[in-house]
Amino acid sequence: MPHEFANIPQVEKLLDASCIRPWFPALSRPLVARIVSDVLAQVREGIRNGEPAPDQEGILGRISEACRRKSRQRIRKVLNGTGVILHTNLGRSPIPAPVWEASAGANTGYSNLEMDLGSGKRGGRSGIIPELLAVATGCEAALVVNNNAAAVLLMLSALARGRGVIVSRGEQVQIGGGFRIPEILALSGARLVEVGTTNITSVSDYAAAATAETAMALVVHASNFRIRGFTEKPDIADLARSLPPHVVLAVDQGSGALTEDIPGETRVRSYLARGAHLASFSADKLLGGPQAGIIVGRADLVRVLAAHPLMRAFRPGKTIYSLLEEHLVRRLEGSGPAHGERLLSLPVKELERMGDRILAALPQGSARLVESRVTTGGGSSPDESVPSLSIELLAGGAAGELLARLRGGEVPLIATIAEDTVRLSLATLYGEDEASIAQSIRAALGL
Repeated sequence: MPHEFANIPQVEKLLDASCIRPWFPALSRPLVARIVSDVLAQVREGIRNGEPAPDQEGILGRISEACRRKSRQRIRKVLNGTGVILHTNLGRSPIPAPVWEASAGANTGYSNLEMDLGSGKRGGRSGIIPELLAVATGCEAALVVNNNAAAVLLMLSALARGRGVIVSRGEQVQIGGGFRIPEILALSGARLVEVGTTNITSVSDYAAAATAETAMALVVHASNFRIRGFTEKPDIADLARSLPPHVVLAVDQGSGALTEDIPGETRVRSYLARGAHLASFSADKLLGGPQAGIIVGRADLVRVLAAHPLMRAFRPGKTIYSLLEEHLVRRLEGSGPAHGERLLSLPVKELERMGDRILAALPQGSARLVESRVTTGGGSSPDESVPSLSIELLAGGAAGELLARLRGGEVPLIATIAEDTVRLSLATLYGEDEASIAQSIRAALGL
């Protein structure tokens, strides 16, 4: 056994191998060195357990495979064939290329992130974003944070710590990977005051619960579910009129619908116009910008939020500010619908022509067009979908294995399984290079 240990190549020798050096640009030499050390540790452990010692070629094969697996973990472009437009696992809304390009200078060089160019003194971080949001939503003031979860936590921490917050039982939701409204209230130091039932909450429920110790009434976007049937929830205007003046009416609007006409979504402007004092929402959902949380509303309340210690932890950097500012300018200038609204409104005939072009590049009988549905996703318009088309793959073996091969392509193609077959939504693939889509399919089919 000591002889077998002595024959294990040194790390430096393995790093110099012609099959290992090409991994340096993708992973960096130090990380590849770490992978080599990990593989050698596994080899030594195997020898101690009685396994035969691999030769150098076998060790290099293990290292190459480990490097390949690690490289697949890098954040990279994928093709979205899921039929979910704002797919959280796939980065939600893609940032428009013109916005990215226009913001490059502020990010690849220095920027006036916190400098007033007129006076030469320190200035604010948000550029003209508050003014743009005032035009877009009718708000008095606005604030940008990391995401909408941070926005809700900041509102509760700054305005309701140690006091009561009224929340309908039907809106005590869990969003994503564990964002639970009751737990966020507890974290903020606010006290949850439950009103109504799962399906029925009235204006009188809120009014009866409001006391001198109540700081806020929080209306929460349902996000990823809908309650249907015998239901009731108050209109924001009626709720605003029923609450005492000292109670802040805050809305977790969530989806970021500004001008979009999306089924099941209420625009931010409507909440403010009908009496909400504050509203928060995501920038990377229906708005179509970078990941951020936005708070809009009364100027006096926004000033309190901006001065809170949590704001320093939650504030974004120059990349988010510059992208969001450019995106808002273009949206207000009439650049057209955002990504989600645009894909939801695609004519089925247009998708059919796209599908025919892709099928023409595939072997006959390997795929076909089938009717399907496309959804907004990202917690927007839950339970709503529109007619669409998908490519159903008829070859390639077991659906699960084919799904994995599509993910394993040079440009991963993310698909779904329906009725034991793999399907690729044309709506969420719309705008991508069709030749690349066809090539990814052919590679996964082994053609």
